[in-house]
This record gives sequence, structure tokens and C-alpha cells, in this order.
Amino acid sequence: MESGGVRPLDAAQMMRLHVSGVYLIDRMDPNHAFLTELTAVGCITWPQREHLVNLVQPRERNEKLLEFLTRRSVDDFENFIKVLSKEQAHLVPFVTDGG
Repeated sequence: MESGGVRPLDAAQMMRLHVSGVYLIDRMDPNHAFLTELTAVGCITWPQREHLVNLVQPRERNEKLLEFLTRRSVDDFENFIKVLSKEQAHLVPFVTDGG
């Protein structure tokens, strides 16, 4: 990794997100406040949030959100887990080693 560079998700994190995504897609509540919080901590960009808000079906929102997260950094993934633990703590075990 370059000094000061952004660390992309490693293979294990990608796999965890992919495997847990099957569960999260149907159970995460992609409400506007949750998406705004993810934007505030830098997990997703404002244009990504706007795209998600415009998707009508919650399942479709969740699929797209997880797709966005796979292209983000380790720090963004960790921030996602922090926001999830605040907003939907019951889902955290599915994206951490405990899931």
C-alpha cells in the first residue's frame, strides 16, 4: 500500500460483505436517515445517497448500497459497521467476524 493511500477492501472483507449481503438485502432498513448518516461519515457520497433515495424498492436500495460499499475503502467499511451498530445493531454480527 502506498503511504497515505486508501486501503481497498481485502478479499476476506469482500467475501464477508458478499455473503452477509444476502441476509442484509432483505433485512436492512435503508431509510433516509440511515443513508444520510452513511453520507455524513463518508461511507457513500451525496450523489450515491441521492441515487439510493430515488430507488423505490428497499431491497433494490440495499443491493445498490452494498454494491457501492464494495468499491469503497476499509475505513468506509468500518464506518458503515459503526453506523449500522448505532441504527440497526441486530445486523452487525452479519458483517463482522462474529456473524
